[in-house]
Amino acid sequence: MSQLPFEKPLIELREKIAELKSFTKEKSIDLSEEIATLEKKAERLEQEIYGQLTPWQKVQIARDQSRPTTLFYIRSIFTDFLELHGDRLYGDDPAIVGGIAKLDGLPVTVIGHERGTDTKDKIARNFGLPHPEGYRKALRLMQQADKFRRPIICFIDTQGAHPGIEAEERGQSEAIARNLREMAGFSVPIICINTGEGGSGGALAISIGNRLLMLEHAYYSVISPEGAAAILWRDAGKAQEAAEALKITAQDLYRFGIADEIVAEPKGGAQKNPEEQANLIKESILRHLSELQKMTPEALLEDRYQKYAQIGQFGS
Repeated sequence: MSQLPFEKPLIELREKIAELKSFTKEKSIDLSEEIATLEKKAERLEQEIYGQLTPWQKVQIARDQSRPTTLFYIRSIFTDFLELHGDRLYGDDPAIVGGIAKLDGLPVTVIGHERGTDTKDKIARNFGLPHPEGYRKALRLMQQADKFRRPIICFIDTQGAHPGIEAEERGQSEAIARNLREMAGFSVPIICINTGEGGSGGALAISIGNRLLMLEHAYYSVISPEGAAAILWRDAGKAQEAAEALKITAQDLYRFGIADEIVAEPKGGAQKNPEEQANLIKESILRHLSELQKMTPEALLEDRYQKYAQIGQFGS
């Protein structure tokens, strides 16, 4: 498991505790008092570190390469997942996965960014940076879900859409814009969950829903903190300052009325206990879906409209 810079003191302390426990077992020496003291210290340090994370530290956790990916959540939360491929226009984009599945027996359509796990998989999936065909595939699956009255569940976790010229040549901006327009008009429940990074239009293209849930250490940003720092101060090294100014954390978005719920993460982040995180996400999805399923198609459209109409404040 990867180690973030601010976690180093805690990890070193835990390694010291493990060494003492191993030494105690090998040499039959009673060091229980010393171990207990260090464990209490580790507990306090853990609370200190994770209880007051800065926005930049949250960004680092959201980017942790060992965090669970969309496919992990799909396999943990849903059953009978049947992945569907292609946009029927150009090709298939592995950076976005989607298909039909069952959520406690209820047929749903599930879609999400997929970053990949090992190096080979990450390269094959372009590190979760979708091309336009990925967004068109997502739209095709959502249109199918709307036709057959299946709720739509979207998992967001991307630095952004692929920035290469080939993506622009194939209509990246048009594909994202079309998704925004079409998702606004679907008459089935749509629940979106940000599990890590929410980078600009690349994230928004599958984020227009009745409910937006965010994991505790996830973030949304129109630009990366490094990019903002480079533009504002001509110094990417001021990313920490930019992360604070951008107000991009789950807590910021919930306070602004953009996110509807913050889903708690295990201490230290989803990567510390993926199974527990999947259970927490499932419980949240089921709760919101139960509420949305009671609405008529017209009420769902109005609910979605009101959600976005109320975002933002205007002052003189």
